Amino acid sequence: MNMDQLKRQAAARALEEVRDGMQLGLGTGSTAKHFVELLGERVRAGLKVIGVPTSEATRLDAMRCGVPLTTLDEIDHLDITVDGADEIDPELNLIKGGGGALLREKIVAAASDRMIVIADDTKWVPTLGRFPLPVEVIPFGLGATRRAIEKAFAECGVSGQMAVRKDKDGHVFVTDGGHWIVDAQLEKIADPARLATALSAIPGVVEHGLFIGLASSAVLAGGEGIRVIERRKPKGDWE
Repeated sequence: MNMDQLKRQAAARALEEVRDGMQLGLGTGSTAKHFVELLGERVRAGLKVIGVPTSEATRLDAMRCGVPLTTLDEIDHLDITVDGADEIDPELNLIKGGGGALLREKIVAAASDRMIVIADDTKWVPTLGRFPLPVEVIPFGLGATRRAIEKAFAECGVSGQMAVRKDKDGHVFVTDGGHWIVDAQLEKIADPARLATALSAIPGVVEHGLFIGLASSAVLAGGEGIRVIERRKPKGDWE
């Protein structure tokens, strides 16, 4: 079974949690794309749901698949958000943002009663950090922001090279919100919650890819089948 099939298996298992009348957060990325496609099949078969997309790419996918959409300006909460992750640790803390949608993804996840993370089992790690940590920043004053980020890293016992993300054409990657992303190669983040707090306090940082205490469960697909991990602490304990 290839990686794409594993991702689709995880998406299908998460879809089992969806009920008629739910308001859903629709994640971004290759695994979340499978969920949107499978959800569209259920909608065409009569399922009544409405979704809030976390990126322009997901909005277009959902429209193509016939999933009705709304915004967080029009509804006051979401029942479930289903999204992928770049890394998942045993406490269900995440690194997200490899696709550049971390700001909208975090807004939508925080507005949800539950967040289900879907992934192939290669995303499961003992400690976050192998995947580069994305930090979404304001272009203005980038030098000062980078120095503040380096200071936060030092205070939290991590270090690594930082680089402004570029697109395939070599131009600076610009997020849906009009911001830039600095990717940090940290290798190992011993205290993700502490680092998340330190980064959030920097004025030039819009958001970062550490999702602490947001995921309620993770659905991991691997060669031996599907594994579902529930978070030990209720949503909100870190907030």
